[in-house]
Parts: sequence; structure tokens; C-alpha cells
Amino acid sequence: MTVETEPTPGPGPGAATVRVRAQLSLSTVAARNLATTTKSKPQMQEITSRWLLTMLPWVQVSGGTYRVNRRLSLATGRGRVSFAGAGGSVSVIAPSLREVPALHGYRDDGVLEELARRFVRRDFAAGDVLVREGDPIEEVFLVAHGKVDRTGTGKYGERTALGSLADGDHLGDEVLTEPDGTWPYTVTAATSGIAMALPRPVFQELVDRSDSLREQLLGFAADAAQARNAHGEAEIGLSAGHEGEYELPGAFVDYESTPREYELSVAQTVLKVHTRVADLYNRPMNQAEEQLRLTIEALRERQEHEIVNNPDFGLLGNADVDQRIQTRSGAPTPDDLDALLSMRRDTDYLFAHPRAIAAFGRECNRLGIHPATVDVLGKQRPTWRGVPIFPCDKIPVSDRQTTSFLAMRVGEDDQGVVGLTQIGIPDEVEPGLNVRFMGIDETAIASYLVSTYYSAAVLVPDAIGVLENVELGHARG
Repeated sequence: MTVETEPTPGPGPGAATVRVRAQLSLSTVAARNLATTTKSKPQMQEITSRWLLTMLPWVQVSGGTYRVNRRLSLATGRGRVSFAGAGGSVSVIAPSLREVPALHGYRDDGVLEELARRFVRRDFAAGDVLVREGDPIEEVFLVAHGKVDRTGTGKYGERTALGSLADGDHLGDEVLTEPDGTWPYTVTAATSGIAMALPRPVFQELVDRSDSLREQLLGFAADAAQARNAHGEAEIGLSAGHEGEYELPGAFVDYESTPREYELSVAQTVLKVHTRVADLYNRPMNQAEEQLRLTIEALRERQEHEIVNNPDFGLLGNADVDQRIQTRSGAPTPDDLDALLSMRRDTDYLFAHPRAIAAFGRECNRLGIHPATVDVLGKQRPTWRGVPIFPCDKIPVSDRQTTSFLAMRVGEDDQGVVGLTQIGIPDEVEPGLNVRFMGIDETAIASYLVSTYYSAAVLVPDAIGVLENVELGHARG
């Protein structure tokens, strides 16, 4: 039956009449008891597009280890120094001083600890000049926090931008081996920040007392004197433009004696399914299959996260310091991406957090620029200078709302970035991923070991570049 209430005219407030009407048909609530419900497969919000896994070329690593053989390099890379503390207490982490070229490979931890304690803090504000071009180099500077700009003098006396340095970068380390050097550029603070300075006399006093440190500097000077090309590789003797019976130089290509090796990493979990569930509730969808499908999706998400962020082989951590640049104004501008693309002979893809791509789009809109798009696997992707830009939410966003752009060249044939996996493993259900039945325990729960094996390798340093400190919420005045 149906109950209806309608107002009744009259002097009394709220007067109403209740009218009962018989139900004429079966209600939908009751009808659902006899109906078959149409169900979707289990959904999962964690699933993303995973463009990085899709676009990386994957190399079969049959032995579980991939060795990257390179031509012998005589150049010592410029790593980044680390710091402890914040605010009023900042100190240099002594082992990270090995990232300064002159101290690369130095083994005396005690001397490094003493050296770290001798750095003094220097606070700076935006616009402060830290050093001036042409002045003698009297200190080593480590940028603990903040960003500084380097400018030089051009051919006709104009000021030229030479790039920016940020957290962990260092300058003036030439003073450790060249006491009479002068600054080739001016350094101006782009933001407020903290620098740690080591005066030359303080360093020299420690050198005079430490035989091991003195030997380290002599060895570094000897290595620096060896012939090398613009990329720091041992030079190959060549001759060109000669005439007649010219005596040609002898040459050979030397290799690194201890090339880097990448072991396949693993992401694993144990999937548990009660046999009663699998036996009784298996239609219209197989419970074990659906549980496995979502578990595999989660493992693939973790795989992409590790390829970006793993401290050993992750792409962000393995980008060479010389292949890292800072934004000019904070927000990602077309000028910034042009600078990023110019750092390598070819760039196949750009990857960024979706919010960073949106920030770049805002800058393009502000300038009246409309980037072209390209069809990739049936999806329209924006491009810059013909290079597709793909979203990757595994690229982290810091608490200060900064993130990075990744630019990479891919493939073994092009000396790029490659993904590593092994195909054909036992009980494989997807390339490089297997599911192994582990048995049923005394509580009638079936267990399955789900594993995926992967890694990534950067074949030469310029295969990948990073635009750092991209500000997502940059406010313009």
C-alpha cells in the first residue's frame, strides 16, 4: 500500500489528512531479490598510465646482471655534497666530501671528518654577491640551501648567464689544487640560503699535517694532466690534414677496468586466497584471478616507482650532476625545456609529474605559445620541439611544491636509457613477472608468490638530464 499525506484547509495549524492507497505493482526493492545483478570487475584507483614502463626499451638480462662497458674516463664527476641539520644548525656530512673532484676516492675518514668541521656557515639573501669575477679564489663554497646564479663577461663586455647552482653544489674547489686561481665568473644569490665556506689557509694547514691528503692531491693533479677529450674520456691519438709521408700517431681505445654492473631488482608479495572463497564464490568472476590481477597492477606501479626513485639504479639519482640544471625563474618555462633538450645530442622523451606538465602549460599560455600534440598509442600527448611529454606521477613533489622534469634518450643502439628484465622465468604470467603456488596451510589458505624482476641502466651520462627545482605554485608579482 501507499501512504500519502496532504494538507487539510482549516483553522488549526499543521492540519493534515492521511490517505492510504493500495499498491498496484511490485516494488523495485522487492524485485531486486529475483534479479541478476550486473557487476563490474574490481576497480583500483592506484592504477596509472605508467608511460615510463611503456616507452622504455627492455633488454633481456639472461644472467641476472647487466654490465655497462664504457671507454676509460679520466674525468672525476662532480657529485653533490650532503648536509645534516636545518635552520640554525647545518653541518657538512663528511663522507659526502668525496663528491668534490679533488677528494674523489679519498679513504681517510678521520681527515674528512676534521675537514667537514672546518667549514663555516655563511647566510646570504637574494641579490647578495658571493664572489666577483676576477677576484682571487680564496674559499671553497658548498651550497647547503638556496640557489645562486653564475654570470660572466661576454666577448663584447656584456653579461652572460652561465647557469645556476643549488642544494649540494659546490664552487671554488679549484683552490684545493690551484692556489693562485681567480674566479672566472660572478656568483649572485637568486634566493636566500646558506653556504658553507672553507678558507684556503685552513685547508692548507690540514694538508701540511696529513700525508694521505697530500698524496691524494698529488694524484689528482697527475690525473688531471693526462690527455682527454671534451667529455673526460682518455684521448685517442689522431691526425688530420697532413700531407706527404707523415708519421701517424699510434692509438688504442682503453676501457674502464671496473665497469658498473646492474643486478636485477625484485618486487614481491605473497597473495593469500582462502580455498572456501575460491571454491564457493568463483562465478561469474574467478576470485583468484581478480586478486592476482590487482596485485600485479600494484607491483607494476611499484616497479615504475623504483625505476624513478631507487637510490641504487633509479633514474633521478643516476643522472649525472653535469646533466642537471635549475629553472631560471622557478616555474617551468619554454626556455628551461630548451636548455634541458640542448644538453644531449638527441632526446626521445620528456617525463614530468602531471602537475608539472600543467605548470608548463600555464607558462605557455602566458606567452601565447601553443605546443603541438602527437598521437602515441592512440593517445594525444603534448610535445615540445617535437619531443613528447609524458606524465609520471612517480616523480616526487617535495613539501615545498617543487619537482623535476626528466629528459632521456633511450635504447642500446643510441647509447641511451634501457630497462632491464629477464623474460622466460619459471611460471611467468607477464614478461619478467611470475606467480608461483606456495601451497595450502593448515587454515585452508592458499598462498601464491608474485614476483617481478627489473632494473634500469644509463649507458652514457648524457642519456638523461634533469630540470630541477621546478616550482608548481610559482606566484608572479
